[in-house]
Amino acid sequence: MKKGLFRLQYEIDDAPAYTERGSREGAKLASGSIADPEVISALKATADMGTRELMRWVGTPGNLTDGMAVLPLTTRTPEALSYRLDGKRPKLLYVLRPLHTIESLDGFLYAANMALADGGCMVCHSMTSALKRKLIDERNVWGVRHLLALTNYLWHRVCPKLKLTHGLYFALTDGKDRWFNRVEVLGRIYRAGFEVIDEGFRQGEFVVVARKVQAPIDDVAPTGSPIIHLRRIGLGGKEIVVHKFRTMYSYSEYIQDYIYHYQSLERGGKFKDDYRVNEAGHLLRRLWLDELPMVWNMLRGDMKLVGVRPLSRQYFGLYTPEMQALRTRTKPGLLPPFYYDRHTPETIEEVQQSERRYLEAYLEHPFRTDWRYFWGIVGNILFHRKHSA
Repeated sequence: MKKGLFRLQYEIDDAPAYTERGSREGAKLASGSIADPEVISALKATADMGTRELMRWVGTPGNLTDGMAVLPLTTRTPEALSYRLDGKRPKLLYVLRPLHTIESLDGFLYAANMALADGGCMVCHSMTSALKRKLIDERNVWGVRHLLALTNYLWHRVCPKLKLTHGLYFALTDGKDRWFNRVEVLGRIYRAGFEVIDEGFRQGEFVVVARKVQAPIDDVAPTGSPIIHLRRIGLGGKEIVVHKFRTMYSYSEYIQDYIYHYQSLERGGKFKDDYRVNEAGHLLRRLWLDELPMVWNMLRGDMKLVGVRPLSRQYFGLYTPEMQALRTRTKPGLLPPFYYDRHTPETIEEVQQSERRYLEAYLEHPFRTDWRYFWGIVGNILFHRKHSA
């Protein structure tokens, strides 16, 4: 197989067959998704190239026009990116340095967004943490591979995210080999104002083609904290902040629309096979521990014990206008009414029907309805294995 410049340590023998959960169902470059014929031609020409071959291609006169730009492998900071482009507004940007080796990645992607022409495209790549773990497992004996995987995960994944160890990690490593999972790479790209129009694994690297669609999102930077804070629709349609134990990978919230577009909804209106949920998250949800911090929301008065689930604006927008108005007449609850039903709703329409039954009954008899639903939900959890979705 072709060897890329940054693939020496992690070269994988079965690279053409390698993929990760959700990648095959993700965005694929389709006819009409890019209007500029020069950009289309360049993307087609480089579709199967490794990093070293791509470097030769972009350095060959005539392959790229003046309206395109290439980032050299030494560029690792937003400032260097801005200096390299020197006021140019390229319509296609090849980021040849792997994303996991760029220290200030969010700032770098923001700078790439601001540099690109409107509707311009960016091609970037990264080695994912799942692939690194796979290679460690394949090349080491039992016991050794577990120790190596754990130490690498703690050092290259956990330490860069903790305030206590962040400075030490970057001082010793210069941030050149962090562990990013596929979800985080996609989330960072979307947060920087891009839309993913193609993703996949090429020769052992995760490659993304993204199009600039808006300015970078200006919000509080995501953290690796075990407790996350989510904006949800509450009483009267006002936005509230709910608290949960983290069950998804970092930056997951930024790809919710992307997931909705390419993944199906399952029972309870949740995404089918949601790959944003991490291993610990599955356990926390099954044991009903992920929503424990919402007790603080109840004590603060934003929520109550039984009630419709607090929804993000994206989910809320899927409801009919009538149900949106009905939902915002009460506080959201920790225990949603569809857990009261013996058979969990299969579609979002069935979820709305379940919530309508609860809301209409609650508005007529609040205490009696919540009392009945509470014990019904407890019974279903204990005897019918209902669990947090």
